[in-house]
Amino acid sequence: MSIGLRRWSKSAVNMAEEINSSSAPAAAGSGTKRRWLWPSVLRWIPTSTDHIISAEKRLLSLVKTPYKQEQVNIGSGPPGSKIRWFRSTSSEPRFINTVTFDSKEGSPTLVMVHGYGASQGFFFRNFDSLAKHFRVIAIDQLGWGGSSRPDFTCKSTEETEAWFIDSFEEWRKAKNLSNFILLGHSFGGYVAAKYALKHPEHVQHLILVGSAGFTSETEHKSEWLTRFRATWKGAFVNHLWESNFTPQKIVRGLGPWGPNLVRRYTGARFGAYSSGGGLTNEESKLLTDYVYHTLAAKASGELCLKYIFSFGAFARSPLLHRAPEWRVPTTFIYGVDDWMNYQGAVEARKNMKVPCEIIRVPQGGHFVFIENASGFHSAVYYACRRFLSPDGDSHSLPEGLMFA
Repeated sequence: MSIGLRRWSKSAVNMAEEINSSSAPAAAGSGTKRRWLWPSVLRWIPTSTDHIISAEKRLLSLVKTPYKQEQVNIGSGPPGSKIRWFRSTSSEPRFINTVTFDSKEGSPTLVMVHGYGASQGFFFRNFDSLAKHFRVIAIDQLGWGGSSRPDFTCKSTEETEAWFIDSFEEWRKAKNLSNFILLGHSFGGYVAAKYALKHPEHVQHLILVGSAGFTSETEHKSEWLTRFRATWKGAFVNHLWESNFTPQKIVRGLGPWGPNLVRRYTGARFGAYSSGGGLTNEESKLLTDYVYHTLAAKASGELCLKYIFSFGAFARSPLLHRAPEWRVPTTFIYGVDDWMNYQGAVEARKNMKVPCEIIRVPQGGHFVFIENASGFHSAVYYACRRFLSPDGDSHSLPEGLMFA
């Protein structure tokens, strides 16, 4: 998942501290300033789908490859489905925000799916390089980014998975795609894998980047988590998790201080494992603005959290248990310093009956495609070598990358 457990828990526990530190200058002043504080708190910084799309355009102005942005109509519900992927009193059609980049005619299609708390703009450092080899299409999943944000009223893991899988399938139909390479990051990897299990006929190759959801808490015992749960903070954060308290609620609750919190988050989050290509000032500014608007908008898809994962980011319906059913050749890509444990993929591979490779990229963490973009691109090209070169099977793993 794109927001790690430790950062999630720290944010939840320290929410009051963030508010206090942000408001300290006003509180330390005169009585007039103290009385002025409360009206300022109520001046929430506005956001909307238009704000998100505008921020997306500003971020993607860094990309040189021409692209088309569109809102793909996926209707008001999949025909004949017993489980709707949204429930609302309104029957208005829903839309998936989509960007498609120019490519050479005949290039293989690569569909990119973002992780939890993210959106397609997070791949801004990858579009130019990947578009030289693929027809690149990136989406905002239903309920995130610039896509429709219907009321989220799913009450089970099955319903929640259907929300994402069925809406993606309706998007595929609307785009008239039949065969494509599917890449998913973190929670997006979980969704991509579940989609490929249900619709393997449409997926030529599956690329899972720092994928979440392979193991359950039973299969992955964590001493740190056990100790943390025994503390009052652990009990408090576990309660927040089960109450479906999301990181986005913190951003909304901070109102005018929200952008500053996001600015600190992006600055710390995307530079930790950088290979010398950390975010420039312009990239950081544009990404911060984009991330803020995507997080502060109406809660929708983010509310999937408690139904997909138990506390600690362990899957309630682990992909590891579905490994024998795998029908699509798969490549796993992990940053060497990714907090998501690649051992889950190693265990799943033992039971897969299709080609499966696990590639680790140095100088990269959970956001390896930002932190070491060139290494990430090399891993993707190697994963797709049979689509890009007639003698692809003879290629060796690029220097610097390693197999698990």
